[in-house]
Amino acid sequence: MNRILLGFVLLSLILASCTTQPQGTLIHNVKGYTLLNNELHTFDALVFEGDEILTTGSAEELSKQYSEFNQVDGQGNTLLPGLIDAHVHVMGLGFQELDVDVSGIESLEGTLEKIGEYAQANPDLEWIRGRGWNQVLWEENEFPTAADLDEVVGDRPVWLTRVDGHAGWANTRAMDIANISRDTPDVQGGRIIRNSRGDATGIFVDATMNYVSSKIPGRTEEEEETAFSLALNSMAEHGLTSVHDARTGRETWEMYKNYADSGDLKTRIYAMIAGTGEQFDQLSKDGPINQYADHKLALRSVKISADGALGSRGAAMLEEYSDDPENKGLLFFDQEELNGMLLKGAEKGYQMNIHAIGDAANRQVLDGFEYVEQQLGDQSELRHRVEHAQIVALEDIPRFVDLDLIASMQPTHATSDMNMAEDRVGSERIQGAYAWQTFLDQGTVIAAGSDFPVENVNPFYGLYSAVTRKDHGGMPPGGWYSEQAMSRIEALRAFTIDAAYAAHQENVLGTLEPGKKADFIIVDKDFFEVDASEIWQTDVLQTWMGGEKVFDGGTD
Repeated sequence: MNRILLGFVLLSLILASCTTQPQGTLIHNVKGYTLLNNELHTFDALVFEGDEILTTGSAEELSKQYSEFNQVDGQGNTLLPGLIDAHVHVMGLGFQELDVDVSGIESLEGTLEKIGEYAQANPDLEWIRGRGWNQVLWEENEFPTAADLDEVVGDRPVWLTRVDGHAGWANTRAMDIANISRDTPDVQGGRIIRNSRGDATGIFVDATMNYVSSKIPGRTEEEEETAFSLALNSMAEHGLTSVHDARTGRETWEMYKNYADSGDLKTRIYAMIAGTGEQFDQLSKDGPINQYADHKLALRSVKISADGALGSRGAAMLEEYSDDPENKGLLFFDQEELNGMLLKGAEKGYQMNIHAIGDAANRQVLDGFEYVEQQLGDQSELRHRVEHAQIVALEDIPRFVDLDLIASMQPTHATSDMNMAEDRVGSERIQGAYAWQTFLDQGTVIAAGSDFPVENVNPFYGLYSAVTRKDHGGMPPGGWYSEQAMSRIEALRAFTIDAAYAAHQENVLGTLEPGKKADFIIVDKDFFEVDASEIWQTDVLQTWMGGEKVFDGGTD
């Protein structure tokens, strides 16, 4: 009997201890901001339970109402909704950490030096791979050559993609492996840069990149997982609680699911299937996946590229490049081909997200969406997107409204490209370039992103560019075409609720409202009060995703 009584006593103590455990968390002493009904709402306390927001408001009142909850002192720092990057390349970010990264190097000599050092430090690598070179930053302002690479690495093949991912640079060994000769043809949507004799110089633009990249051994499973883990850590460290991954393949999607199932996913991923070919046929067998693992993943959209990039002069233009006569860039498909791909995805209920940089590509994409609407009727529920919408003919911009299209735009592209964009397109066409305010004024939703690793993963670089249209040195003084700059509220909206809307997730993400996911960040600078020149210097102190702290850099 005594044993039974003792058992009941112990059980009662256990149950009592369980019932007195805090059920949620109250974070107080913060300068909090969120958008509510398109207006800025401020608060100094946030309450969440499990993975959902309960409320925001006055710390004095909420601390009494939720006195049994865990109390966390925000130490006067700023609390914002978790930031959403609407256009990224997750695996590219991870592999940037593993391969040689030459981004931002301002000379050919410095670029080659880093490549040589990397090759020496990695003698067992079969191929030297990397990315990030940008000839616009160099004094020569010309494409490099295979001979340049041969000077530092001649015994192994080398392949490095340009900063925009739309051109590749090979050494002679790599071209030999790919059997590149004077007779190797250009292809639809691609061009080999050749010298006066017709020989390949080592630069392959867009579709011709496949000549070399197809010869590179595939990544191992271990390399894939290492890269993904590195990317997750970087995204969490920079305050990204959700990203839209442009061009996800089947094996990558399975890895994403494995991480979600094991609880190791630190950032939500809205994945876009890579094209409408074999990958799409496999991944779309059961239709769109609106959400997976309680909104940690989704697979309900498709990414297709219509043209190349401005820096490598592969963006498709209606007229010749101002600084490259006789070159109009590269359309990857003819109109009929693009129409067919758009129709195939839309018929199965997928949001179609189409990369378009040049004004010719944007017009082709708009014509394609018009065709789909004629065939299938109103498409507004699918929320189709134009990725980049970078150079658009002024007469085509209103068509985004007519066709209910979202403009997925990257603010840092403007400040990175301002050193060459007007050289490429001239003073008239630049009026429809990076035209954020023109799109906002007509009511078009802008989902903001970075396109990392093309640009830096840090979303505060994007917020800074959106507000100032200046580089980090404050140039140009008045901002580059500053009439197109966003207000701070517009910029935050583009990186939060409007990015969520672009992923059909505005009811669960994007603002700090009751019932939404507890995705938020604590940062060291007040985004709405700090001098605009300092926005890019904001440090993320903590990142919370679904009520769990996934990054802690300290709040001191």
